[in-house]
Amino acid sequence: MSNITWDDFAKIEIRVGTITEVNDFPKAKNPAWQVTIDFGELGIKKSSAQITHLYDKGSLVGKQVVAVVNFPPKQIANFFSECLVLGVYTDKKEVVLLTPDRPVENGWKIG
Repeated sequence: MSNITWDDFAKIEIRVGTITEVNDFPKAKNPAWQVTIDFGELGIKKSSAQITHLYDKGSLVGKQVVAVVNFPPKQIANFFSECLVLGVYTDKKEVVLLTPDRPVENGWKIG
C-alpha cells in the first residue's frame, strides 16, 4: 500500500446520502442493486451496489449511506453509476455498508 498526502485525501468528496429507490440489476456481471441516493444540495445520484447478499431492497430504502460523489460516471452494463457507495468486505467477500451511527443531513461531508 502506498501513502497519499493530505492534499490527495482532500480531493475526495465523501458524503452522506439517503437511499430513496432500489431496483433489480439483472444485466450486472455480479449480483447488484441499482440504488438512487439523495445527497441533499448535491442532488440525486445513482449507483450500482454489490450488496445483494446482506441487504434486501426493502431494508435499503430510507437507509443513510456514505459514498464518494466526485468520481466520473462509470458505465456498468446498461447503467451509469454516478457515485461509489462505500462498504467493508467480510471474509466471505460480502459488503457491509458504511453508515453514520446517527441521522445527519443529506450531503454532509465526511472528513
